[in-house]
Amino acid sequence: MFETTLKLTTALAVCAAASIASADTYGPFPVTVKGYEGDKTNSVSYSGQIARHALHDSLKKAAGKGNGGANAADVEAMLLAYFNGSDADLEIMAPASKDGYPVKQATVNAISKGKNISGKFYDGAMPAWPGNVSGKEAMLHMIKHAAQSNGGFDAENGYDWGQVISKYTMGAMMYNQAVDNYLDEKLDADNKPNNKPYKDGAYYTGKEHSWDEAFGYWGGPAHTLSLSPEQAYSIAKQKDLTAADANGDGVVDLKSEHVFGPAYYAAGADKGGTKSTNYMHTIMQAFVDGRQLIADANGEALTDDQRAQLKGYAEVIESNWEKVLAEATFKYAGSVYKDIGKMGELEGEELAKAYRNYVKHWGELKGFSMALQTGKNNLGATATELNKLIGFGPVTLDNTYVTGIDADGNFVRERRKTWSDYQLQMLETQKLLADTFGLKSRANDALADLETLAGKLNSADSAETD
Repeated sequence: MFETTLKLTTALAVCAAASIASADTYGPFPVTVKGYEGDKTNSVSYSGQIARHALHDSLKKAAGKGNGGANAADVEAMLLAYFNGSDADLEIMAPASKDGYPVKQATVNAISKGKNISGKFYDGAMPAWPGNVSGKEAMLHMIKHAAQSNGGFDAENGYDWGQVISKYTMGAMMYNQAVDNYLDEKLDADNKPNNKPYKDGAYYTGKEHSWDEAFGYWGGPAHTLSLSPEQAYSIAKQKDLTAADANGDGVVDLKSEHVFGPAYYAAGADKGGTKSTNYMHTIMQAFVDGRQLIADANGEALTDDQRAQLKGYAEVIESNWEKVLAEATFKYAGSVYKDIGKMGELEGEELAKAYRNYVKHWGELKGFSMALQTGKNNLGATATELNKLIGFGPVTLDNTYVTGIDADGNFVRERRKTWSDYQLQMLETQKLLADTFGLKSRANDALADLETLAGKLNSADSAETD
């Protein structure tokens, strides 16, 4: 996080000083487009973003369909369909209906037609992945290897493809589009102005729809403010129909009632760790207040003061969303640290099971660390150090780890590292994140072990030198 304390304090003050009346839910908001003659009465529209959440959740599910290579072509085609979009009406593989949690939509087109992930995917440099690739090239490389894996698991190189792909996408699509597009340049006065429809014939203004699209990528249901973090977390897990079903019709409408990735991890940070954060409600309140401000402009161009207030809300959303990603990265660095400690005492099937959990947690760590690097803030030296500490791949069972890829895109493991050294790097990762982003939840905090482990390793090194 590279905003100054003064900038964030100013943004919070702007939000507190806003004189508008806040709604309790995200919509409905009235149609304010001048001259609109249609029958719409609610100007809120973000179904395209929800369709992309469904594509993302299904992509993660599809990453586990490989059988070790025999069906690689079919699995890769499936993964690319969810990533690039398809002329066919794709099945929503997740979140799908299950006992106790019926879902209204069964196909992506039932939410919104013609959507894809790839067209909204970060494609700047991605030094966190081997091969000197762009953000999109990194994802395509992941997809190819996921298709060739057995159930999404590459034991040899240490990858859980569903986890890496999913967590990376939460940054490269959702976070990037929201904070580096809709809450950034589209808030400029001459970009999608509020006194014109978003496009010809639209029932929403330029600023209304831009704000809605950012909200859609956030993934919280319209009634998030009435939910506790525990309830939101359970909705995402499809375990609380009562909390999800805001309109009481007995089914969950993915367009407005389900909890998707970013909002889920905000809820997770709030209910876990120190239980001292309020990321979910802070972000949601800023979205609601910003949308109310736009609605109150009644179809007129926003004044400079109104846009300043709106940018204040955007700053609160961006800074807290960045912290949510950093909290998740911190959490899984702690998980990897603890997993290594457990594996040192196991063998046989128990070791294999523990190693599988370790690889899963490393995939989440890696994916979120990459997600952090797709926002509007240039993390600079922090990103360089983060990538160095986490690496291209985890230390595997023979103590090798991925150091690059060959000309054919295959992973190369040409170095070794001790488990203790990698544990220390996980603690150093937590310290870097905590110091850089001012983290408060800090789930799986293992920093109390940092000094002791560093001392042991230094002593061992000295003994070997002597």
